[in-house]
Amino acid sequence: MSPDLLMIASFLLALLLGVPVAIALGLGGVVGIVTGLSPDMLATMGTNTYNSVAKYPLIAIPLFILTGLIFERAGVAASLVRFAQAIIGPRHGGLAVVAVLVCLIMGGMSGSGPADAAAVAMVMLPSMRKAGYPQPFSATLIAASSSTAILIPPSIALILYSIVVPGVDLRALFAAGLFPGILAGLSLLVPALWLSRKHGWEDPEASERPPIWESFKAAIPALFAPIIILGGLRSGLFTPTEAAVVAVTYGVIVGSLIYRNIGFKDLFDLTTDAAVTSGVVMLIIALAGIFAWAGTTLGTFQHLAEALLSLSESGWVLLLLVMLLVLLAGMLLDAVSIYLILIPIVLPLMQHFDWNPVWFGILLAMNIAIGQFTPPVAVNLMVTTRIAGIRLEHTIGWALIFIVAMACSLLLVMLVPGIALWLPEKLGYVVGPW
Repeated sequence: MSPDLLMIASFLLALLLGVPVAIALGLGGVVGIVTGLSPDMLATMGTNTYNSVAKYPLIAIPLFILTGLIFERAGVAASLVRFAQAIIGPRHGGLAVVAVLVCLIMGGMSGSGPADAAAVAMVMLPSMRKAGYPQPFSATLIAASSSTAILIPPSIALILYSIVVPGVDLRALFAAGLFPGILAGLSLLVPALWLSRKHGWEDPEASERPPIWESFKAAIPALFAPIIILGGLRSGLFTPTEAAVVAVTYGVIVGSLIYRNIGFKDLFDLTTDAAVTSGVVMLIIALAGIFAWAGTTLGTFQHLAEALLSLSESGWVLLLLVMLLVLLAGMLLDAVSIYLILIPIVLPLMQHFDWNPVWFGILLAMNIAIGQFTPPVAVNLMVTTRIAGIRLEHTIGWALIFIVAMACSLLLVMLVPGIALWLPEKLGYVVGPW
């Protein structure tokens, strides 16, 4: 067996045996180095792991993770839910609309789907259950809606994509993700509203509309968070990494002084949780450096790209194949692992067919978002079902409906690249070809 196949086979075998993704990547890289190069080349492991994480933009990842945890603990979701209820009012499907809108806004604060899913589910699930919504439906809708956090800036996944793909402007990616993220959220509303009206969920006469002005005043601090982050980026006041620092600072001020739900001990606990989560992400990135170096040196990724190119001469056919591959990967792996594993393989395809890297990055993110609520792994769905106290398999039927809905929005962005590229072009960011 060739070193290429041995490297890939050892990585896949480790995953099947339940080995953590980070360790499986490092193990696959070691096998590739030993069998295809020389055991002496194992001396490069330290340099490769360090070079993988010693990148300034990566500082934003732990900071945005901390931001998400702070806003979740601060009770921001509750104020946003009340304000959204005041706007939407009592109607069939009203709470479903509220859930989607709040998830979209929360995505503009943390960039983390699981964090948003937890925050919104804690507030929305009791209200939706009282209004007559089935718990499996509510849990699935919130899981699907919170997956848009991977698209709505600031997105942790897009930060990583800008690092893995050379020459891509992170600000352009952030701007490009806004409209597709909103489109993905709106696509979920179509089946949610239809099902709500069909089954008569949420009697308009059984609930009262919160006062708009009072709920708006309570939600102002939360609504300002994405405005400060995105406004600062657009004005050039701070870089994406500096925006993460601003977001943490603003979250601490809002949580401790305005909502007063965060104390000193809470900050210590939140920082610890963020450090643990960030450590896992950074470990994956570090050990993926060994895998990436081995694959590049052996030519493994180039060989895989050539194999894909041999399947068809049509760029659209290969784009669909890549999207199916990413969807399958999204059902099993997290976004960080998918980017680190698949980008080196598809990068030659992007260059061969001259796919716009910003547009392609958004397509990948939308596809991974679908994977976040697609069983068997479905990280967002695991969070919401745990909070709802139901089994994951009870949500499969509802998940299929929302998968189809979001896949339609993905197809639309695929066919009309301007949905993603219009805003960054309008803002003057670099979105051109290689």
